[in-house]
Amino acid sequence: QVQPVQSGGGLVKAGDSLRLSCTASGRRFRDCHVGWFRQAPGKEREFVGAISRNNDDTYYGDSVKGRFTISRDNFNGAVYLQMNSLVPEDTAVYYCAADLDDLYIDPDYHSWEYWGQGTQVAVSS
Repeated sequence: QVQPVQSGGGLVKAGDSLRLSCTASGRRFRDCHVGWFRQAPGKEREFVGAISRNNDDTYYGDSVKGRFTISRDNFNGAVYLQMNSLVPEDTAVYYCAADLDDLYIDPDYHSWEYWGQGTQVAVSS
């Protein structure tokens, strides 16, 4: 069992930066792919990006490439989503997710097993 816990988020202006954190206790978090998703009102949950369990390969959705960066600190059991050059279209509830079982990272949120509580990010113009 893995229970991600999120922190960060808030209200910022366009062009600002924010960092979200996702932590989980226990060694098993290190064995997980960790992904970030977001969901805006009335929209489907969207893949933001993910970092792999073994070699820290990262993958990003097209809408955030070049602006967002995912990193992990296995010593502290944390994964971070650094968001730069934020735009109003980035406004959403952001979720951290962990996948312990699958070999490959899947951008379909249905494949992810464990979810954080979600955190609101709002970007004003």
